[in-house]
Amino acid sequence: MGTITCSRYHDISCGHRVVGHEGKCRHLHGHNYRFHFTCQAQELDKVGRVVDFSCIKQTLCEYLEQRLDHKFIMWEKDPLAQTLRDVNTLGVVLVPFNPTAENLAKWMVEDVAPGLLAQYGVTLVECVVEETAKCKATYKL
Repeated sequence: MGTITCSRYHDISCGHRVVGHEGKCRHLHGHNYRFHFTCQAQELDKVGRVVDFSCIKQTLCEYLEQRLDHKFIMWEKDPLAQTLRDVNTLGVVLVPFNPTAENLAKWMVEDVAPGLLAQYGVTLVECVVEETAKCKATYKL
């Protein structure tokens, strides 16, 4: 038997820095990120959907808008984190991981989505994070 999923993407702009990176990404910089969310349910709802696309928008997309859009994502262990927080308290978001596309995708699937999507009985089974049109990372359950 096949599996049915539904997907929605959302775009945000934000900055980050990758601690320990060998190249340009060790510097403060930003991206126009695109997050692709793929959800799955045990069964389709009475209308024949995994979940209404607006539910993904109201939860995962809105989370990105409120928490990350036009902000700067920093690993809480980054030596520059506190200095930047002192300069712009509301504009710097500290996370418990180095903010690579891979770690952002994993964080959305494992930590953010379960609490947000539980009310709809669906699971985020895949998140793709595009940093550019040419570069992306995927995390799947």
